[in-house]
Amino acid sequence: MKSFRLPSLLLALAAAGCAAEHGAAADAAMGSVAKPGKSARFDVKHDFKLAVPDGAKSVRIWFSLPQDDSWTKLSDLAFSGANGLAVREVTDDHGNRMLYAESTGAAAGTELAITESFRVDREEILGQVDATKARPLTPAEAAKFARELGENVHIKITPEVRAIAASVVGDEKNPVIAARKLYDWTLDNIEYWVKTPATRKASSTGSSEHCLTTKTGNCTDFHSLWAALARASGIPTRIVYGSIMKPALDGQDKDGSYHCWPEFYASGLGWISHDVAVADIFRGTYELNAENEEKVRLTIATPYTGPDEKMVDYYFGSIDERRVVWSVGRDLTLDPAAAAGKVNAMAKAYVEIDGKPYGEKSADGKQQWTRKFTFKEVK
Repeated sequence: MKSFRLPSLLLALAAAGCAAEHGAAADAAMGSVAKPGKSARFDVKHDFKLAVPDGAKSVRIWFSLPQDDSWTKLSDLAFSGANGLAVREVTDDHGNRMLYAESTGAAAGTELAITESFRVDREEILGQVDATKARPLTPAEAAKFARELGENVHIKITPEVRAIAASVVGDEKNPVIAARKLYDWTLDNIEYWVKTPATRKASSTGSSEHCLTTKTGNCTDFHSLWAALARASGIPTRIVYGSIMKPALDGQDKDGSYHCWPEFYASGLGWISHDVAVADIFRGTYELNAENEEKVRLTIATPYTGPDEKMVDYYFGSIDERRVVWSVGRDLTLDPAAAAGKVNAMAKAYVEIDGKPYGEKSADGKQQWTRKFTFKEVK
């Protein structure tokens, strides 16, 4: 494995910021001084469609809604269902708002559709994380963040993960310095699959074990491994699922997919956002070619012009303004409860037919439902 490196000026990081508490949490607990950042406004459309399969008696749909936080102002939110589909707003056990709809006895081939539209004003998360203001968790804080310190179904704190975390972090007790060490180790040892898509593959679940074993993955694989390492080091983490408003897709009738990024908690500072996966696009030298050029371009919010350590530093604490949040957390308990139990994540939608999960694609790759996220920047 490659070695990690710790920037000598970490104690005075300028390229960092604090993510807000999910929902309407106050910034007073953050402990960092926010800098004026960029802002952007987008009009967004979010659509879901499913054709009822043969033999289906009951179809249940949970569809993600945009989330409020201290960096996001939402307005003009509207949603509706088609073909008599009644849609209502619900909230899961992590505080994520989403839509729920149920159809019973619909004829095979009936298109069940949900449409959302809204405007989002988004601020860049940009501030200063001063490691001198950070401190280890108190016992009370460790108890409070037990969920963010423990395992998830696909975030495993294995003996190997604990050994790596211990070797990287060593005796370091400052959570900011420790987190940066783990950030650099991940960048030095894992490669984003989009760099060489013919030979690198992502998991279908966002798996720390897949990422550690194959040394590659997508954003959720990356951040599942980072979260496992951080939690093994006593640093609470949670994963945010959202989408990036990529300039190349502005105004285009093409799904913008999803992206995720983690937050870690540092006592004295609060929740700190970062993005190991996007940072990896700017780490190391690789050739852009017909195989990877579009995938690289559609992964990031800024043009790619080659390796850039400034961008690597930026994404430890800062998050660009071209984002919307769909949910926070893993292993979600939905409302009403899903028959299959907790849901891995809510990046797009979750569907059950006759009490069984019905994925976006079947085991043989056939499309079973679609979600389309499109947007237009408002200047």
